[in-house]
Amino acid sequence: MNFDLTLYLVTDSTGMEEETFLSRVEAACRGGVTLLQLREKQRGGGEYLHLARRVKEITDRWGIPLLIDDRVDVAMAADAAGVHVGQEDLPVEAARKLLGPDKIVGATAKTVEQALRANAQGADYLGVGAIYPTTTKVKTVLTSVDTLADIVHESGLPVVAIGGLNAENCDILTGSGCSGIAVVSAVMGAADPEQAARILLDKVCTLRDQT
Repeated sequence: MNFDLTLYLVTDSTGMEEETFLSRVEAACRGGVTLLQLREKQRGGGEYLHLARRVKEITDRWGIPLLIDDRVDVAMAADAAGVHVGQEDLPVEAARKLLGPDKIVGATAKTVEQALRANAQGADYLGVGAIYPTTTKVKTVLTSVDTLADIVHESGLPVVAIGGLNAENCDILTGSGCSGIAVVSAVMGAADPEQAARILLDKVCTLRDQT
């Protein structure tokens, strides 16, 4: 399946009513998000699936692939475009076996060794970070831009940088070779998610032109 890592939105519904959350997702898609990951660490399977189906209605309208964080079962039930798995989640090879060759499987990598292993197991892209400390409720270990560049060079896979990135600080990625940036609060927490996404998309395209 074709996908574009330029502006990769990872959702955060913390403290939001469902309709508010969905309206912000729609605004972000309207602003230029190219790939969207639904991340709901605290929801059970039924709730997660319900939200995934509603989000997929939005992403389908905009022609944006929807990935599900961690939960291959939810991805399959919602007919999402694929999954993203972390180092402590289901192994890439298991996710690939369950989903088959035509779905997207992304993997988190913080070292070249992890990146090479993910490639060997069938990952389609890598998420590398955290570049900066984050405010999301997930464990973060900082990753240097030098390590990011090494992973880009050695892995043979497209790489998206993640972790505390926004339009003001993503210049640090210049020359790293990454294919795009993944953001959470820079869009989900913005006063105007559509405008935030539009600005970020323009910024990332400019950064890549300088690489």
